[in-house]
Amino acid sequence: MTPDPTQTDPDAMPHRYDARGLICPLPVLRARKLLAAMAPGEVLEIISDDPVARIDLPHFCAEAGHDHLGLTDADGAQTHRIRRG
Repeated sequence: MTPDPTQTDPDAMPHRYDARGLICPLPVLRARKLLAAMAPGEVLEIISDDPVARIDLPHFCAEAGHDHLGLTDADGAQTHRIRRG
């Protein structure tokens, strides 16, 4: 049986979603929907240019039981990494 790479190394193959152009609360709502369809331990990268997402996404993760792995800023957008709880 071949091991599932998302279970052995969840950072290896993150799911990605570009939420640029969406404003609060849409980045969080999209993240919630995407994470609900993912297996526990899988990682979602969500890109947002909404300044409020820097507060909303980590707060959503804390409330929903997901791990906010951090964010990076580049080219006017934030890339948030979230591990599904």
